[in-house]
Amino acid sequence: MSASETPQPMTSRRSGALAGTLTVPGDKSISHRALMFGLMTVGETKITGLLEGEDVLNTAKVCRQLGAKVERTGPGAWTVHGVGVGGLHQPAEPLDFGNSGTGARLMMGVVGANPIRATFDGDASLRKRPMRRALDPLELFGLTVVAQAEGGRLPITIEGPKNAIPVTYASPVASAQVKSAVLLAGLNAPGVTTVIEKEATRDHTERMLIHFGADVTVTPEGEHGRRIALVGQPELKPAPVVVPADPSSAAFPLVAAAIVPGSDVTITGVMMNPLRTGLLTTLIEMGADIQTLNARVESGEDVADLRVRGSKLHGVDVPAHRAPSMIDEYPVLAVAAAFAIGTTRMRGLHELRVKESDRLAAVAAGLAVTGVDHVIEGDDLIVRGTGRAPGGGPVETHMDHRIAMSFLVMGLAADNPVTVDDTTFIATSFPDFIPLMRRLGGELS
Repeated sequence: MSASETPQPMTSRRSGALAGTLTVPGDKSISHRALMFGLMTVGETKITGLLEGEDVLNTAKVCRQLGAKVERTGPGAWTVHGVGVGGLHQPAEPLDFGNSGTGARLMMGVVGANPIRATFDGDASLRKRPMRRALDPLELFGLTVVAQAEGGRLPITIEGPKNAIPVTYASPVASAQVKSAVLLAGLNAPGVTTVIEKEATRDHTERMLIHFGADVTVTPEGEHGRRIALVGQPELKPAPVVVPADPSSAAFPLVAAAIVPGSDVTITGVMMNPLRTGLLTTLIEMGADIQTLNARVESGEDVADLRVRGSKLHGVDVPAHRAPSMIDEYPVLAVAAAFAIGTTRMRGLHELRVKESDRLAAVAAGLAVTGVDHVIEGDDLIVRGTGRAPGGGPVETHMDHRIAMSFLVMGLAADNPVTVDDTTFIATSFPDFIPLMRRLGGELS
């Protein structure tokens, strides 16, 4: 949704037990990457389960602008006829990523080592988000930033080098987007490109590189880190991609079922990549009744069904090194923490300050308006749970889909209804969130 659209407030109310089986949308991280890898592969890539939210549809459109033939053949079913590594076309128009920081930063890597010029842009929310963290390492390949808005923000025009040079990059921040941008640029540089990260982040790019036939070596680095080495200029081979259900989207019905007494909900086909299961680990530590069923592997990713029942939760200490594996799930974890007995301390949340909104500030403001005792100390969020949340509102969402969904989940178990000021942005990641929660028995109006 664009920022110019009329806001759509919504209120959620205390509900009876939630029950049912559901499938949440395909994983957004995998969906973006499947399209991009299809673009860089010669031949046909078939994708099933693609998330058809606006962020991913914008990435599909951008792939077309760069020369790929991208077609939807059915619900969640897409084909991409790519142009190969190094074969990107000069785009005639700016590349518009809407609300998607992932789409923009990853595509800067895809485009940045090609000898073409491209302008990257997005909506009002995306134009506020910092892009230098991706551009700085890409300049090492020989990329030139031709134009940029103040503070390294969109719109940004880049020009790739005639001959990219491979780099070794030690990432100063734990960011899967920055790592992925460097590896995707490394595809079109001869020789070996290496990324060193102190904290292991989501490894979807590495897994998909291997799935499409690239030569990638991953070795441990220090206590929690990794060293990823990629041999450049491979010929990627078409490979089918089955997109698993997004754990970041599954987080909302998962927490809702845990905090609404008597609930019994099963979520099917959820990605169980160990670098994405931080929320699951944390909820189980808090005492949530969650069973993992039917574990399997699809397109190089671990997948399982999750059954969750209403539970009595208690406060826990969430270590900083877990943050990269659940960075998008902290807003809804804060909601779970409100219904836990005791203090939950979420450590090392600096990354939340540079999301769709300053998510740390937005979560704290939402907790304040709904009567939940909390405090921010440095980059830590501390929630003092009492087993209940008073509720209230309106919660300001700041055009952030995850803030909107998190506080609507809170309302399903709060003493009083919870109102959020806008739900239009939910469509960027979870278009069916509201009807799906209603189907489980949630009261949203």
